[in-house]
Amino acid sequence: MNRSSNIKLLNNNKKFDFIVIGGGASGLGCALDVSSRGYSVVLLEKFDFCKGTSSRSTKLIHGGVRYLEKGQISLVYEALKERDILIKNAPHLVKQVGFLIPVYNYFLKFYYFFGLKIYDFISGNLSFEKSRTVNRESAIKLVPNVEKQKLKGGVVYFDGQFDDSRLGIDIALTSEINNAVLINYMSVESLIKENGKIKGVIAHDSVNNSNFSINSDNVINATGVFSRSIMELDSNKLKTVIRPSQGVHLVVDKCFLNGNFGILVPKTSDGRVLFAVPWQDHVIIGTTDTVVDNPSFNPESTKEEIDFILKNASKYMTIKPKREDITSVFAGLRPLAATSNKQSTKEVSRSHKIDISPSGLISVLGGKWTTYRKIAEDALNTAISIKKLKKKKCRTERKKLYGFKKNVDWSDPMHVYGSLKKKVKSLGSTSDNKSLSKKFYISNNIIEWSIIHEMALSVEDVLARRTRCIFLDSKESKRIAPLVAKKMADVLGEDQEWIDAELKKFNKLIKNYIV
Repeated sequence: MNRSSNIKLLNNNKKFDFIVIGGGASGLGCALDVSSRGYSVVLLEKFDFCKGTSSRSTKLIHGGVRYLEKGQISLVYEALKERDILIKNAPHLVKQVGFLIPVYNYFLKFYYFFGLKIYDFISGNLSFEKSRTVNRESAIKLVPNVEKQKLKGGVVYFDGQFDDSRLGIDIALTSEINNAVLINYMSVESLIKENGKIKGVIAHDSVNNSNFSINSDNVINATGVFSRSIMELDSNKLKTVIRPSQGVHLVVDKCFLNGNFGILVPKTSDGRVLFAVPWQDHVIIGTTDTVVDNPSFNPESTKEEIDFILKNASKYMTIKPKREDITSVFAGLRPLAATSNKQSTKEVSRSHKIDISPSGLISVLGGKWTTYRKIAEDALNTAISIKKLKKKKCRTERKKLYGFKKNVDWSDPMHVYGSLKKKVKSLGSTSDNKSLSKKFYISNNIIEWSIIHEMALSVEDVLARRTRCIFLDSKESKRIAPLVAKKMADVLGEDQEWIDAELKKFNKLIKNYIV
């Protein structure tokens, strides 16, 4: 992806078939669907691709075990089908992960097992192992750090795990292969209308401080928790309410599981599930469900949320995680589509909605990473039907994503590049492959690749989304930030003033990730 080249494509007054606003999971999914059907499309992202919620998930591709309890069978079925599609289309980023539900009551053991057999039944003959009960000894072997006092055994089940923002980048790159035009740091300031119908957008390039008038009869609003702000550019009469819900995650060392299996706590003190997930030699523990009235582009975790996670996780671990054990903390905002402001976030379905306003604005509301492809398909099919566009079949169900490669070595931090691994390593000299840190892997050739091929423009882009350094160890990321900034300046042709400005921004941002 080359930003300068893509910007030039906006200067020729071309009319696009579609404009997509938002470069998270739903927006990128729409760009891929539109472009693979043969329509022309430009995607505009106000900040960086997957800057918001789409880089701050629990790193799970799943049907949603807890939705079964609420009777949301159709949602679970849809998600499980998409889980299977995704592991086939991006096997270098998505894999199976096992979970133990530890039980301290024999009745609960069979209760959870029955529920998970329904989960298995709904999934059908898909790509994951079936759930099973295990005795006390087997449970301890799977998760050596599980709380052993009064442990009766457990139930084992399997779901999908992925790298969220890396998947987003690969979707973007796949879209570009299909002639999609993608531009980050480009915000939509207003909508162009003729006779009450949308005819395009006015966009602002924050990098070059310039404005663009971009023409299209079909504009898709896929801005997640900020969907309402785009909808308000169109109309002040809105029926659907976006209820942002904050989910906080803590990252600790892998010793807090001491194995390859995660833990699922089926019911915490607030009635939610809690995951402890092994990920990149660390463990992600989360999440919370906190109503947010004023969503932020850089959401911050609260002391209460951190304490809640530590307290509930500690009940199920022999070695109890403490605040000083946290290497990073991050918060994401769920874009829940509710019917009213009074509706509790727990009551709001995680399913998605497609709204088309009288002016023709297409808004994607709600949803989750697992179903990003189906969300995009529904959005395009709805647009084609209502707007009477030329019908073109969806082609994403069997579309292999950029970097597709089977049987990657998951212990290799370069596995996220899949088939592109050798090309990434070939940049620069042999010394450029040496990691800048002993706590995680990041090298000069990765930084250069991120800039040249993945449109990374800032230190945050590299450390948060092209690599996952910030999410693994925030203090170490702060330490190496000057090294990253220096390499970026060399590649971009920037000076010391640029380096100083980048580090100032980064040091302010990183405070949100440090406990």
